[in-house]
Order: sequence, then structure tokens, then C-alpha cells
Amino acid sequence: MLTVNVHQAKTQLSRLLARVEAGEEVVIARRGEPVARLVGCKPVAMRQPDVLKGKIIVPDSLFDPLPEEELKAWEGR
Repeated sequence: MLTVNVHQAKTQLSRLLARVEAGEEVVIARRGEPVARLVGCKPVAMRQPDVLKGKIIVPDSLFDPLPEEELKAWEGR
């Protein structure tokens, strides 16, 4: 793990990011005390619309009114 001071981090950010992309961790220190750590991040998966289309069936009864007893429980009565 590479440790650099704040000034080095500011002047060599592009190089440090390249090292992080290659799998290294970089610690940024102020007066010798670690302050932050640069680590790689996982790419965010793209959402896929309609991926579950046809696999989930919502019954019409979902939209029926709740029974009075259950409605009271939800309302805290």
C-alpha cells in the first residue's frame, strides 16, 4: 500500500488514480497521519427494464379494500 502526503496527492492525482485502477490502495496522509484512502470502486450495473416482465403476476385482489380488522391494525387502532 502506497502512502503519499496531501501535496503529492494533489500534484500526482492522475498517476495515483491509474495505480488504484490497477488494484492498488493509496493512503493520503497529512503530516504523516493517514487521513484518507483511495480504493477502486466496482462499476454500477445498468438497470434492465422489463427484466421480470411476465414472471410476476399481480392478482386483481391486490387492489381490493383491506378487511376492517387489518385496516385498524395498520392505522394503530
